Amino acid sequence: MSEGQRLNKNTLAKQNRKLVIAPYLFILPNLLIFGTFIVFPSLLGLYYSFHVYDGLNPMKFNGLDNYIKIIGDREFWSTIGRTGIYAAIVVPLIYAAALGIALLLAREIRMRGFFRAVFYWPTMISYIIVGLTWKWIFGDSFGILNHLLTVVGVEPVGFLTSSFWANTAVIIATVWSRAGFFMVIFIAGLQAIPTDYYEAARLDGATGIKVFRYITLPLLKPTSLLVVMLTLIDAFKAFPLMFALTGGGPGKDTTYIVQYIYEIGFNRQELGLASAMSVILFILIGGFSALQFRLSKGGAT
Repeated sequence: MSEGQRLNKNTLAKQNRKLVIAPYLFILPNLLIFGTFIVFPSLLGLYYSFHVYDGLNPMKFNGLDNYIKIIGDREFWSTIGRTGIYAAIVVPLIYAAALGIALLLAREIRMRGFFRAVFYWPTMISYIIVGLTWKWIFGDSFGILNHLLTVVGVEPVGFLTSSFWANTAVIIATVWSRAGFFMVIFIAGLQAIPTDYYEAARLDGATGIKVFRYITLPLLKPTSLLVVMLTLIDAFKAFPLMFALTGGGPGKDTTYIVQYIYEIGFNRQELGLASAMSVILFILIGGFSALQFRLSKGGAT
């Protein structure tokens, strides 16, 4: 091999190394942020879950005692069940609301951009503000709804002191704050459907309902799976909205799993036990994600 060929080979090797390293340099900031704020706290939480720790005194290793304690904690399983019921109601409502709005706003209508912005706007508000806003509406003594009921001669309703109405208020506020976000995902899914299918259906004389049932809905399956799973995960992580709206009451009727973990960790200062509960919740949510991945993969094949 001549000297010139060796130089060219070395130059090509350097260029190839740069091409291999360059992508990693671009994602390095994201990896650092992900590692600092997600991976490290998660590992720290896992470490705490095997210890007795109150945040002040030195922690003591206690093995699986926290997990064994959780098995016998009826309140923990009650909040899991309560969260499951909440998710079972909220997920289909958000799905239906988001899909319905997306079907309307995917069409060429006047002021479409304005209406899309109106429905998306609630998703940009923090959950705390959403909770306080709806508390101002549903409040028992100062709420707008009870004021209007009083004006028309109807007895005020204990919206936040009745179990049924408090849960209803939480569900309404959740759907209002989240439907706009999933509307955007559905609009993207609808726009990805080739128009050829609709034109062929019109030529065959298919009605709007049949077009929706046999074309739109099947082709939206991957989008639907994504929306359902994201909504489900959201439901199991729900906390700030109901904390601001009802404070978890009346009693414990709107206390869901994340609020219960918060109370164990910060009110009772049992950080080890709260960490063990968080690990269980992480496994639960990880299971939902794995299910979504499997179903998406199945739909793709």
